[in-house]
Amino acid sequence: MPRESKAKKRERALITCRRMEEHYGGAESALDYHDPFTLLIAVMLSAQTTDAGVNRVTPELFRKWPDAFAMAQASPQEVGSVIRSIGFWRAKAKHCVEASQIIVADYGGEVPHTMKELTSLPGVGRKTANIVLNKAFHTCEGIAVDTHVFRIATRLGFTKAPTPLAAEQDLLDLIPRELWSPVNEQWIHFGREICTSQRPKCEECWLADICPSFERPDRYRKDAKKRKASDKKAGSPEA
Repeated sequence: MPRESKAKKRERALITCRRMEEHYGGAESALDYHDPFTLLIAVMLSAQTTDAGVNRVTPELFRKWPDAFAMAQASPQEVGSVIRSIGFWRAKAKHCVEASQIIVADYGGEVPHTMKELTSLPGVGRKTANIVLNKAFHTCEGIAVDTHVFRIATRLGFTKAPTPLAAEQDLLDLIPRELWSPVNEQWIHFGREICTSQRPKCEECWLADICPSFERPDRYRKDAKKRKASDKKAGSPEA
């Protein structure tokens, strides 16, 4: 196959965003939260864990520790006892407590508003920071690339990056800034309904005509298994 020009790739990216908006415009987060702090904690917990799994533990978690001041006083063991049904719960419990302590000590109990400040918190990478900035503070500094966005971007040929962090930069280069904000939620819905990790519904896909992986998405799956094994070995909860 001839190499695709950047202009053609950008054209496909624009078509993708337009069709995503047509199908999933107004899509909301599946995570339950009610303020910037509970959003931050919920997103931290969601790494390599389903939103449904997070929503099962956060009612009790936020009943006991509703804000940074309360969670800063908890021990990782106490928090861990509430969230132990989700993946990487020990590391996540530790990060929740440590992040809360920093939020109280350095920011007066208020979740910080910048990418630099958020990513300085334990357990908070660019994906988490992007979601918090976008949803809590209506600030868009990037695209939150989770496992769904990463899979879709790879299958669509928008990135060959080995990690979500590197893939974000490729997407930012292709998609106009004014379209960054809805990418995460819309692509997550698409990834759950159509472009699933196992047995994607290519025959039902309304991006099939512009997808270079149409009916042959296994190429992504093999690489994903390698990355998943590497993440598991490293013990990192950030997805």
